[in-house]
Amino acid sequence: MLPPRRFLPSFSLLAAFEAAARTGSVTAAANELGLTQSAVSRQISSLERQLGVALFLRERQTIRLTIAGDTYAREVREALRRISNASLNLRANPAGGTLNLAILPFFGSRWLTPRLPRFLERHPGVVVNLITRLEPFDFRFDTLDAAIHFGEPRWPGASLSVLTDEDVIPVCAPAYLSRDDLRSCDDLRGASLLHLNSRPDAWENWFTSRGIEFEALHGMLFDQFSTMLEAAVAGMGLALMPRFLIDRELDERLLVPAIETSPLHSGRYFLAYPPERGSYPPLAAFRTWIVEEAARTQDRVARSSRIGQ
Repeated sequence: MLPPRRFLPSFSLLAAFEAAARTGSVTAAANELGLTQSAVSRQISSLERQLGVALFLRERQTIRLTIAGDTYAREVREALRRISNASLNLRANPAGGTLNLAILPFFGSRWLTPRLPRFLERHPGVVVNLITRLEPFDFRFDTLDAAIHFGEPRWPGASLSVLTDEDVIPVCAPAYLSRDDLRSCDDLRGASLLHLNSRPDAWENWFTSRGIEFEALHGMLFDQFSTMLEAAVAGMGLALMPRFLIDRELDERLLVPAIETSPLHSGRYFLAYPPERGSYPPLAAFRTWIVEEAARTQDRVARSSRIGQ
């Protein structure tokens, strides 16, 4: 149920206010909207009367947002952005069925994107939009329908479907392995270690799981798995990488295990989504499909591990 009409200003009033707030000028807002200065001024005044709140301080030929106006401008801008995105999605897919999915970049490029054609073939009416997000966000204030989440099964206000476990192994270029004499897990402490900013304790956890003391972080830092992977391939050091995301490099021997040891479980991937969107047909179809795909990946990794033992 919508609130009373007095709390729902017209789109033209909100557009005039947002443009003036963003540009800091009635003239600039008028040029952007294709209106006269007086028309924009009247719309802003009309909005202020409807709300009963002054949104701008008027000083000679300039305007400045009030504290209340600044807060309102931020919320109106986000609301207009969401309306614009909804309209764009509808225009791109008039039959409906758009799914806006937040992805983690390495998981998205290495695992999800190559498999997406299978989902789209099964559900040809659905359009999937992929947006990179590295941190959890509030679904209430975003236009995204779901997100890929890694780590602990915690996302306030969201439901979670388990996808797959992540096990990491230390890998390096064959040339690096032949250059450094790495015979035991303890030998890795003196190697050039590559680190991910978002997982600064990854190597510490790996050494601890082997009963080896690891005193200090040393080596290069990266903010993306993809660049750390390329550095390892280039022979710049050892990287802890998710086993199931580097099949190509291992198969082509661009990377090799730095040492023969069991993988370390580092976390799980989940599909996160707001509970009230769970029955949205594109999301429900995608959830069923991605859980099935993840299960196949888990089975394949388990078979590979048994063969390698």
